[in-house]
Amino acid sequence: MIIIYTTPSCSSCRKAKAWLEHYNIPYVEKNIFISTMDERELKKILMLTENGFNDIISVRSNVFKNSGVSIEDLTTSQVIKFIKEYPSILKRPIIVDSDKNRMQIGYNRDDIRIFLPQALRKFSFSCDDCPLKNDECRLCESDFKISKMALEIDRKLN
Repeated sequence: MIIIYTTPSCSSCRKAKAWLEHYNIPYVEKNIFISTMDERELKKILMLTENGFNDIISVRSNVFKNSGVSIEDLTTSQVIKFIKEYPSILKRPIIVDSDKNRMQIGYNRDDIRIFLPQALRKFSFSCDDCPLKNDECRLCESDFKISKMALEIDRKLN
């Protein structure tokens, strides 16, 4: 299952959700301001990072800058408590596929393809790079039908 952690004003979050919807990929959205992440969720995200808290905390956020906190000086439990208290310090969106241990932080139209089933990845390039952007292109329409079938097959196999 794909979970996308978002905030309402985040344009990258909207782009990521639109991309997932375009490829008919089901997801659960969690607004980090309404649905506070629990310790288990944060630890799962941390396990998927390469650089721990440095990958998920926005050191440019005003809350972080004004806090005077140095992440390196805190224990894991203290950082998790700080994130739960000030979720706006998180980079967004955070997209997690817990079934396949994949994660992306932020929106990047090339990197987000990791959430496509393997059978769909070749089709995603044709639509994204199409100058017609699905307005007049029958190829995109047929690719989308094929991609939906491939997605259903992938779900049945996995």
